Amino acid sequence: MSFEVLVGGTTVGIKTVEGVVLAADKRLVYGYTILSKSAKKVYPINDRIGVGFAGLIGDMQALVRRVVSMVNLYEIENETKISVASVGKLLSVILYNSRFTPYLTETILGGYDNNGFHLYTLDALGSLLLEDYTAIGTGAGISLGILESEYKEQMSLDEAIGLAIKSVKQAIMRDIGSGDGIDLLIITNQGTREQTFALESK
Repeated sequence: MSFEVLVGGTTVGIKTVEGVVLAADKRLVYGYTILSKSAKKVYPINDRIGVGFAGLIGDMQALVRRVVSMVNLYEIENETKISVASVGKLLSVILYNSRFTPYLTETILGGYDNNGFHLYTLDALGSLLLEDYTAIGTGAGISLGILESEYKEQMSLDEAIGLAIKSVKQAIMRDIGSGDGIDLLIITNQGTREQTFALESK
């Protein structure tokens, strides 16, 4: 089974002047078999930072648990809020140190700190790239076509939410590994909130 098949699905991230939006489909596949129609691929790290994934659900969950515990420990010991860049570097080190037995995931990290809003992508080996918008998974090429044509640097948060839904929805229509609804994680300077967007059944 190739890595490309294992990272089925579509997850996108969009950064705006008002916040960060992470969106992912809810389908879990293994090869051409649908294992679940209610898989969770976006997770809050705390009330200011979140991650989205494509890949193996077990690896996503293990990575989130590890990062959440380390971020909480850092903030308790240092009595300060961790920056988004520091969480990105932490994720990068974890992934690189596991390169011989890697987490089979692609990762999007988004959040808010004293320096504003930030969005990063990471591959399974820990490469850390700063982005304004991004997409991962088997539907990424389709979603990126939508994002590149419609993304605007000064777009509102509501516009970004609409664009995230549209880009994942277009991937769902054309990618067999994506489907069954869209989960959203919306990050602002007021905190994070999660929403689910149900697709109309035909």
